[in-house]
Amino acid sequence: MLYLCATPIGNLEDMTFRAIRILREVDLIAAEDTRRTRKLLTHFEIHTPLIRFDENCSAQVAEKILQRLQAGESVAVVSDAGLPAISDPGADLVRLAIDNDIKVCPIPGANAALSALICSGLDTTKFLFAGFAPKSKKNRREFLEKLSTVEETIIFYEAPHRLKNFLEELSEVFGERQAVLARELTKVHEEFLRGTISELTEKISEPRGEFVVLIEGQKFSEQIDGDWLEFYRKLLAEGFDKKSAMREAAKKFNVSRREIYNTLIREEI
Repeated sequence: MLYLCATPIGNLEDMTFRAIRILREVDLIAAEDTRRTRKLLTHFEIHTPLIRFDENCSAQVAEKILQRLQAGESVAVVSDAGLPAISDPGADLVRLAIDNDIKVCPIPGANAALSALICSGLDTTKFLFAGFAPKSKKNRREFLEKLSTVEETIIFYEAPHRLKNFLEELSEVFGERQAVLARELTKVHEEFLRGTISELTEKISEPRGEFVVLIEGQKFSEQIDGDWLEFYRKLLAEGFDKKSAMREAAKKFNVSRREIYNTLIREEI
């Protein structure tokens, strides 16, 4: 069995009884950062053997872990903090195990993204987890532009030294939307900052700690006030029939005709 074991994101009291038991019972623990995990294991008096498995580990390490699983042993995967396999190399082990008919079992617990979401005050009925944005400026811009029309609350992770630049780029692409910065979750200096993206950019001077960045989804009214709607109306005024106008608007602004049709029907345009 391959166990995906959640660990605290800050407060050690968030470690579950089940997680402690599983980490004691398995034959091996695969950890993203063995030094950090060893401190956790020491605190809970867990003496299970530890192996390093991070994004720099070779396929040979994964193969060794797989061999032990195939031999009937149980392995627990843990990340630095929170749920493994979320923006985490543990996902590679999960795919490898599934491909080789090894059972995978979740051991639930703390998670930064969901902890931030439920306290954000933003829409929690629908959300999209986007993780870390690409490091390359060009790729990051394309990444954000693709997300700019998403109606769901969007959740990002970001490091403190990149946060201010990231917020400035978000402001350029997303405009003045409501946003929340969640910092040092479950720790002594836990903090939630709320406001528009530009307001939060001004509040952040020397950010410290790991951040969860939450952005409200695009409002439906924002979508229909976009350039494609203006273009569509212009074509109608010029004598185009509705079907032709929709086709031309879809082509020019890279929007699906189905999306345009649904928007016009819902708004009775």
